[in-house]
Amino acid sequence: MKPVDTAHSTQQVVLIGNPNTGKTTVFNALTGMNQKVGNFPGVTVERKSGSFSINHIRFKVVDLPGSYSLQPNSEDEQVARDYIEKTGEEDIVVVVADATNLKRNLLLCSQIIDKGKQVILVLNMMDLLQRNNQEIDIAKLQNLLNCPVIPLNARIGKGIDDLKYAISNYTYRKNSFTESRISSNVIDETMLRFNKINQIVNECTTKVGEDKSFLFTKKLDNILTHKVYGYLIFFSMLFLIFQAIFSWSSYPMDLIENGFLMFSDFVAGLLPKGILSDLIVNGIIAGLSGIIVFVPQIAILFGFITIMEDTGYMARVSFLMDRILRQFGLNGKSIIPLLSSSACAVPAIMSARTIGNYKERLITILVAPLMSCSARIPVYTLLIALVVPEDSTFGIFNLQGLLVMCLYLLGFLTALASAWVMSLIIRSKGKSTFTLEMPIYRSPRWKNVGLEIFNKVRVFVVDAGKIIIAISIVLWALSSYAPGNAFEEIEAKYAQANPADESIAATMAAEKLEVSYAGIIGKSIEPAIKPLGFDWKIGISLITSFAAREVFVGTMATLYSVGSEDNTRSIREKMLAAKNPQTGERLYTRATTFSLLIFYVFAMQCMATLAIVYRETNSIKWPIIQLIYMGILAYLGSFIVYQLFS
Repeated sequence: MKPVDTAHSTQQVVLIGNPNTGKTTVFNALTGMNQKVGNFPGVTVERKSGSFSINHIRFKVVDLPGSYSLQPNSEDEQVARDYIEKTGEEDIVVVVADATNLKRNLLLCSQIIDKGKQVILVLNMMDLLQRNNQEIDIAKLQNLLNCPVIPLNARIGKGIDDLKYAISNYTYRKNSFTESRISSNVIDETMLRFNKINQIVNECTTKVGEDKSFLFTKKLDNILTHKVYGYLIFFSMLFLIFQAIFSWSSYPMDLIENGFLMFSDFVAGLLPKGILSDLIVNGIIAGLSGIIVFVPQIAILFGFITIMEDTGYMARVSFLMDRILRQFGLNGKSIIPLLSSSACAVPAIMSARTIGNYKERLITILVAPLMSCSARIPVYTLLIALVVPEDSTFGIFNLQGLLVMCLYLLGFLTALASAWVMSLIIRSKGKSTFTLEMPIYRSPRWKNVGLEIFNKVRVFVVDAGKIIIAISIVLWALSSYAPGNAFEEIEAKYAQANPADESIAATMAAEKLEVSYAGIIGKSIEPAIKPLGFDWKIGISLITSFAAREVFVGTMATLYSVGSEDNTRSIREKMLAAKNPQTGERLYTRATTFSLLIFYVFAMQCMATLAIVYRETNSIKWPIIQLIYMGILAYLGSFIVYQLFS
């Protein structure tokens, strides 16, 4: 046997396994917080990598997409197969298997062994196996496969140290799983593998009692997948989620908002008045505060989605929704991208690769952005707060939460209607199939849930933060300068006024903003958006938020802060105080606010989503069509709502 080369400071470990085997939990347990997320070179498949060190050797861990076989049926499996093919002789491939479903999981393991790779088989969910009154003879299985076999309960970290030890002390062994295939009477290679797998599993596993987890799952499925109760339970859970987003997040949001107000006031008092102070306080801090204040709501949303996936409930949602979605040109697998879009449309659209039928996959991609994503939550929250007080209730329910749920349902129903229209237009000869594996129910792995929430929120804040800082600086500059001597003329107009009069100072600041470069840009598009009830400030926000929807809040925070000495009021309070210059009445009436909400429900305000649609469809035609049809929906919807409420 040839020892592993440890001369290099870093060695690669590749994680692969079937979906629903707990592979991500193993990855999190191995790498902890030392993780980063990107894409595999040349494709839009998400790539997770991390590292850990043991015995002065650093191991780089790459988490491959879930795969059932090295004979790919989807782009995710193709990426995993290609990556395995490229691994070197010194790389270690850790195959994560569900111990309760060994027969199915060993197919992938056997294929990798026959590639001549250095394989370690991890039997995860050993606690569930024991709960099912089953036993596996680890020593015999290790001997039959001729590779290390590590029993694991990744949910609580049991066995992770043993896995790290096996990785760091791995010794190369020449191995082959199907050496007898030449003399075999079987033609079909897959059948050959399963024949041998059946022999191995029968030799190594023992059943010592009744399968309790299976019986529990079956009883629970009788309720959760019922043709009536199943839907009622699912929509009740959605109702709970949106109530929680508003009810549970109010206190931490108030703390963050007040903290930013105090910080702005502190920085304004610390720095001498001038361009630098104005840029930092009214540009950067004001823009960032408009996004970070919504982190509690984003965390709650991601937390619920992760729990639904981790418990196995999301697979039941797919099964339930297949009955409905088929009537609109989709299938049950489409519900995963659609529901995932409530977090972010970019990974949701990427997840549509699991849909085998081209037409259904394309329609799913085109309608997924109509589902309200987490980037819309800051917009919804800010605008709803302008017309619905925080303590408003409908019976025992928070009215703001009810309104947000209605906006989400509106997006979902519009997505279904759009899918139905597209199913009549787009032609395809491919046959639609829907196959789904139902994992057994299990309790959430809370460490995994916490890591997922942290990573998703971090990506949200960092990605949005970079965009907001850049746009806030540009907006501050456009709002702080004007062509010619426009500012000087306004200052001369109020030269005789009392400088201590706050109303005069506010009027002068408003007039300066209107003649600034930002004001000129906004005024140029105001005629097109005036029928929707929007003014030039909202017009600027619509333009900047095309980079990302949540930028709307940062833009409004900057526009209502530039030239203002008041750092003690939140952006919501400043918008509530805004007046229509023609009528003198509140600018953000119910008609204007509801019109703006409808616009953001329908509009494609996300460059990243358009870019990913282009990558996934390999055509500029579909993102252009998507941009146009969603833009038309947004404009017409806003126009109708504004006229109804005016």
